[in-house]
Formats: sequence, C-alpha cells, structure tokens
Amino acid sequence: MGVPATVLTDPAWLAEDLRRARTLYGPAPRAVLGTVRWYSASSVLVAAALEPWVHTGLARDPALDAVRLDLADGRFLDASSTRGLGPDPADLGAALVRAVDAAVTAFAAACGARERALWAVAVDSIANRLLWAASATGADHVEGVRLAGELAEHMARAAHDVPGCRWRGSPRPRFTTVGDRVIVRRVSCCLIYETPTAGEVTCVSCPRQTPAERERRVRGQLRG
Repeated sequence: MGVPATVLTDPAWLAEDLRRARTLYGPAPRAVLGTVRWYSASSVLVAAALEPWVHTGLARDPALDAVRLDLADGRFLDASSTRGLGPDPADLGAALVRAVDAAVTAFAAACGARERALWAVAVDSIANRLLWAASATGADHVEGVRLAGELAEHMARAAHDVPGCRWRGSPRPRFTTVGDRVIVRRVSCCLIYETPTAGEVTCVSCPRQTPAERERRVRGQLRG
C-alpha cells in the first residue's frame, strides 16, 4: 500500500499507526511505540532522497508532499520521491531538515517522545543510509563517511532557519571501525527492547550497552 508521506504529520493517522504498532509489537508505552515506528519511517523517508544522490549525484526531494511511503502489513518497506532536487548538497540538507523536523514534531506530539530523541533516530537513519548507498555503488566506506559529514554541515546551517527546530547540528552522524568494517556508531535508541515482542533483547548496535559489549556483538554478527 502506498500513502503520501504527509501522513507522518497527520494526528489522526499517527494515532491509528500507534494502534497498529501495538498490534505488531505488543502493549508498550506510547513513547516507545512511537519511537519504534519513527525508527522505521525515518529510514525509508531519508532513503528516498539520499540513495539517488549517492548513486547518481542528483538527489530527490524528501519533502513530505513529494514522497510516497510503501507499507505492507503495517510495516514501512520503502519510499520514493516524485520530485527531483538536484546535485547541491546544501539544497538537500535544507530539504531534509524541513521534512524531518515536521515529522519529528508530529510524532512527538502524538506519542510523547522527546523531539531531540526522535531527531537522533533520524540522524542515525541518515548515517546508515549514506553508508549503505556508498557501499552499493562500490565505493569504500570513506566516501559514505565523507558524504555524511558534508551533509551534516549543510543541515546544521539550515536548521537555524527552521523555527522551533530542536536539532541544531548535534548529534551528528558518527562512525566506528570494527575489524575492517566501518559501521554507524549509533547516537539513538529505537526502544524496541522495551516491547514485548523483543523480549528485552537490545539491537546489536544499541548504544545502551558498553562499548566492549557492542563491539563483541557486532563482530559476531559480521562473522555470521
């Protein structure tokens, strides 16, 4: 099912989406369910703009009225933008800030999660998508890290022009090396471990564990 990304700012749609989340993940606080949903939604939303930019040098517009979200069984699967944006990373950074901040503001109002925490989730989504897209083109990890740093600079400048924006350039995308692999060093928690379906098991890269434990688990996953 395809829906316009403007639903991410629709209070009625978000209220229904929290009910869907409860069906998918079990009973949990609204802030937890909203954060879990934003973790998925933000990843596909930013990918609609970032992947074309990395692959072709031309970004697509992440504006909510230009993006369509693909959902199946209540899960966010993919997204696409109907409008081109161009090659300028400053334009892309400004458009991302506007789109993400509008959605973050609406999600926070709907579920009670803190806007800064939801922004941190989006920053990690941007970092992951840039790293994955660069890898898919055959570029080494250095290119994904470079693009993340460049885009974050433009986003930080643009954020000052968005009234009430809770993100002012911090946190920014962070990366670390495990073995010979570069991965995102997450600054956010999706809170999935607080839902019944997760059984209190955190994600492998969850920041709510010691660095040593995170590295041990990531190494195990990479070997697998």
